[in-house]
Amino acid sequence: MSFWTAVVIIVALIAFAEMVKSKHRHGSGLGDDQSERGQHQTFDRSEERRELDELRERIKVLERIATDNNSLDARETKRISAEIEALREKQTDRD
Repeated sequence: MSFWTAVVIIVALIAFAEMVKSKHRHGSGLGDDQSERGQHQTFDRSEERRELDELRERIKVLERIATDNNSLDARETKRISAEIEALREKQTDRD
């Protein structure tokens, strides 16, 4: 066996061993790619959770604005404010 034949066989054996390890890691869910994806998904989920909490808070504020302006007290306050303004205008017209 020549030197170059031995080198080719050794390289082929190393490549075969790496393929088998790669298949084993991929099949069992191990490996660098899987761990990086897991970390990335964890980051995405925490980011999504934060965004969801912010949206819920915005919805609460919008609901409060919508209901406060239409409540009985709010309408009564607007009516009284309008009457006060009307009386002020009448008083300035007299002067």
